[in-house]
Amino acid sequence: MAAVGLCLGAQVAVGQAPVDTTPRLTISGFGQADFIVDFKRNDPLWFDVNRPSRLPSGPDQFGGDGNTYVSARQSRFGVLAHLPTRRGEMMAQFSFDMFGVGPDAGQTTIRLRHAWGKWHHFGGGLLESPFMDVDVFPNILEYWGPNGMLFFRNAQIFWEPIDSGKANLRIALERPGASADVSNFADRIELQNVKPHYPLPDLSAGYKYGGKWGYVRLSGMLRDIRWVQRPTDTLDLSGHVTGWGTSLSSNLKLFSQDVLRLQATYGAGIQNYFNDAPIDVGAKFNLSNRRTPLTGEALPIFGGSAYLDHYWNPRVTTAIGMSVVNINNSDAQPTNAYHNGEYASANLLWVPVTNVLMGAEFQYGRRVNVADGWSFNDYRLQISFKYSFSKEFGGTP
Repeated sequence: MAAVGLCLGAQVAVGQAPVDTTPRLTISGFGQADFIVDFKRNDPLWFDVNRPSRLPSGPDQFGGDGNTYVSARQSRFGVLAHLPTRRGEMMAQFSFDMFGVGPDAGQTTIRLRHAWGKWHHFGGGLLESPFMDVDVFPNILEYWGPNGMLFFRNAQIFWEPIDSGKANLRIALERPGASADVSNFADRIELQNVKPHYPLPDLSAGYKYGGKWGYVRLSGMLRDIRWVQRPTDTLDLSGHVTGWGTSLSSNLKLFSQDVLRLQATYGAGIQNYFNDAPIDVGAKFNLSNRRTPLTGEALPIFGGSAYLDHYWNPRVTTAIGMSVVNINNSDAQPTNAYHNGEYASANLLWVPVTNVLMGAEFQYGRRVNVADGWSFNDYRLQISFKYSFSKEFGGTP
């Protein structure tokens, strides 16, 4: 009885109204089937997505043209928890899909998407970087999305001093050396026999201001990229560069329900924060120094994305738009290095009943190499069927 009394005393102080501390748990997800006809070809490990960086970098790469695929890898499951307390609400999210990346590329296997929580102004875990803007992602069927937008979930701790209906400010310290493809960061430095070194976290921030018309968002990134040669010999390829970037994005509400989604980003050494871009650091000649004949350069990059989500009626929608990535390559990169990528798509989606979506989408991708004259265009048709579910448990009725 004494223990019960102490517990009640902790929950309800004299003269104060009781606080509802009943947890709420929302379970949601969907199953999805994608039927894809690729009229040309791409890397078979990325068969069910439209990624310009994964298109052939030369003739006779990745087999013959014309392939048909069926995939269920977009299917997703997640849990969102809210726990009210006397000092504010705590929330946490855990979710995964079945899209294998990194060593699991091409496989249907569990891929962690979110594992994070927040209380008051502080949070941490695996979630979207403040450098990106998730609301720029259009209403499309293709999984990976426009190549020129920022899209990267990273392990981080963050501070959110402003979070109101009109404005939001979030600042984060993020895991350095991470990659959207979950690969070894050394693969993103175009120098041989070097190992990455992470003395500092990536620093990111994003500020958003909005109203009935939509919103504008400004974000930035600063990072220290270092690598060391172990062991050293007559040559020493160790070095470091500073990566940086800034991005401006917006959602503009047009007419009754249409939304124009825009983003433009420029920087150097921030390729891994893009939705689809190759290495962050390229090899650069330094022939005047016999000890260090090669150095690294943070490759300048520009990316842009523009999409219109149009509502024909409450059950029929269309998303149409394009995206681009352009890289200023360094002088010691191979002639077939990735230089420019283009992405475009248009679809027609139908929601016949609640929680059921089906539709068709035409997709275009283009890769251009830096110096060998090679370019490649890909054309794809995707037909998808999606079945969603969501259920909330707990809370006060």
